[in-house]
Order: sequence, then C-alpha cells, then structure tokens
Amino acid sequence: MPSPYRAIFAAPGTKAFSAAGLIGRLPISMVGVGILTMISEITGRYAMASALTGTLALAAAVMGPQVSRLVDQYGQRRVLRPATLVSVASVTALVLAAANGLPDWTLFVFAAVAGCVPSVGSMVRARWTELYRDAPRDLHTAYSFESVIDEVCFIFGPILAIGLSTTWFPEAGPVIAAGCLLVGVWLLTAQRATEPPPHPRSLDGDRSSALRSPGLQVLTATFVATGAIFGSIDVSTLAFAEEQGHKSAASFILAIWAAGSCLAGIVFGLLHLKGRMERRWVLGICAMAVSMIPLLLAGNLPFLAVALFVSGLAIAPTMITTMALIEAHVPRAKLTEGMTWISTGLAVGVAVGSSVTGLVIDAAGAQRGYVVSISSGAAAAAVAFAGYRRLTRPAQGEEPSRDGDIGDSSGERADRVA
Repeated sequence: MPSPYRAIFAAPGTKAFSAAGLIGRLPISMVGVGILTMISEITGRYAMASALTGTLALAAAVMGPQVSRLVDQYGQRRVLRPATLVSVASVTALVLAAANGLPDWTLFVFAAVAGCVPSVGSMVRARWTELYRDAPRDLHTAYSFESVIDEVCFIFGPILAIGLSTTWFPEAGPVIAAGCLLVGVWLLTAQRATEPPPHPRSLDGDRSSALRSPGLQVLTATFVATGAIFGSIDVSTLAFAEEQGHKSAASFILAIWAAGSCLAGIVFGLLHLKGRMERRWVLGICAMAVSMIPLLLAGNLPFLAVALFVSGLAIAPTMITTMALIEAHVPRAKLTEGMTWISTGLAVGVAVGSSVTGLVIDAAGAQRGYVVSISSGAAAAAVAFAGYRRLTRPAQGEEPSRDGDIGDSSGERADRVA
C-alpha cells in the first residue's frame, strides 16, 4: 500500500512550499536561543540574556496573531514579506547594538519589534488545509507531517544556533537565523499557485478576532498550560544535568524528548482513527499530564532520558488533533489567525513556565522544578475537561461545511476530519 506521506506530496507545489516552510520555520527555534547565547558570550550577563529572549517571545505572542489576521485578510505574499523585513531588520539592529555595546534599552526595543516575525508553520498548514479541505485523511496526514517537521526544527534549531555562536562568532546564531527566515519566507510567498485566497472583510462584515470562537478559547487556554510544561522541562532538565555534573548532556536529553514526539507523530499520521476527535484531544492532554509524574522520580540522567522520551509520545498526536479541531471551529476566513493563537498560547506558557521554574529551582533544587511541569499538566487537563462541552457545540458563524450543510456540530465535522 502506498505511503500516506507520499500521497500528500503528489499534488503540484506541495514539495516546494513544504521545503520553503522548513527553511523559514527553522529560525523560529534558533532566534531566541541564538540571542541568549550571543548576549551571554558577549557580556556574560545571563539575566540580561534571559530577559531579552523573554521580551522577544512575549512580543511574538502579541503580534503574531495580528500578522496572521492580516494574512487571512490580504494574503500571505502581501503581508509576510514586509513583516519579515521588519523582523529581520530588528534582529540585525539588535546584533549590531549588542556588538557595539549600545545601552540595554535599545536591545529591548529591537527585541520587541522583532516579535512581528510571522508564524511560518501556520502559513504552511493553511496551504495544506486549502489543498486537502475535502480530503480529510490526506489533511490528517499533512498535519501529522507538519508536527514532525516542528519537532525536527526544535531538535536541530537550538543545537545549530548554539554551535554557530560558540564556535564561529557570538552573533552568528541570530544572523544565520535571520537569513534563513528571509530566504524561507521569500521562497514560500513566491509560490502563488498554492497560496490560500485572501478573505477581505467589508466594512459591514465580521471584523472580529478568531479568538471569539468558544472552541478556540478552550484550545488556546489549554495550550498556555501546555507551554508551561515545555518551558519548565527545558529549564529543569538543564539545571538537573548541571547538578549531575553533565550540563552538556541537557541538549541531548531534550533531543530525546523531541524524538519521542517525532516518532509518535509519524505513526499517528499513518492511522485513521474513528470516533469523536474531541475525546482523543482530551485523552492526549491527560496523557501529557500523567507522563509528567515520573520526571519527579528521576534520580539520574538515563532514567530522566527514558521518562522524557515516553512523555514526548503524547505531544505530536495532541498537536495534530488540535490543528484539526481549529479547522473545525474557526471559519475559513480566519483559519491562519486561529492556528497562530495556539502558537501564542504556547509562547506565553513557555515564558511563564520557565520563569516560575527558575524561582523554584533556586529555592528547592533542580528536581523540584518538575513540580511545575506536573502542576502545569494538571492545569492543562483541568481546562480541557472544563471546556470539553464548548468543543462539542456547533461552531458559531461558520461558512457552509464541506458537504454543504450549515451548522454541523463540531463532533460531526471532527469525524470527517479524522
């Protein structure tokens, strides 16, 4: 039987926009770590470096959905190119300011403006959705492939950024990341045939945010807590490896965590599960929450690596189901913005989770940092359960669904997507 992954790339243009998306998405996991490494190499001020990366993350969380909202309204090419130029110019200015010892406030200004970086992953997923909207199985496989690509980027992006800044010159990480972002976005937006059509909003039309969707509110709130899981595990693992006398092993252990998610995403893309998608999503959130418990019991690095690999198995399937739920709850004219709100929730959660975990580690030690991971998992599960009924209600204000009926329940649409 032909591979489902091979089948989705049979459509013209899919290989090209996927490759461009990979180039443009890799810098998302490189810029923050690159700036952190650059500042620490130049000044040795880790607090300053962390504050700058936090500023960048929060700025991206605020501006990202607005950029995507404009994309839905005016198209990818018209919005992404100027937004990318502003972001790349800001990163370049930040690098020059740091290299020339300019006042700290200038660094924060440039970091904040750089937050208008577009969510390239959402742009690529929007193209897959437009292409396979009427082919639910192919769309499921495409979402699975994109989740695998996300994990690949987050495995190799930080390693590449750190390696460039520590072995070449301090500014190399963010500079190369900015260059890749520029090239990737330009290549992606040059492909007009697969670009989703814009949905201009008339003066008397619906100009509200996609976040008004009750289902999207539940998904975004849950992923704030999920982001806190990710942020706390990153910081706790780094501190735990340092306590064990093998700080350099932290990146390898975190790569194992991402590899677990990557493997699960590949397998999940081959499956065509039946039943309500909302239930699978809640199950995935609960699986992530439960998988945090063994982390607190880890007494050495090998045990921690195994525990993280197992916990990673729940990530990609949950992310894949989340994207399908967004497609079921957000009108077509706001799809890119809806997908970006999930990234925003994750970014906010990562910033909060890493900050709180740092305080806990300073007070009680590295292993206690995983208490934040467990608490965040419990919070994510609680929000998912509390919002379950919102996910099963019919989506409001949608266009006719694929079979032409208006007012499909999200559960019915979910079965078609799944």
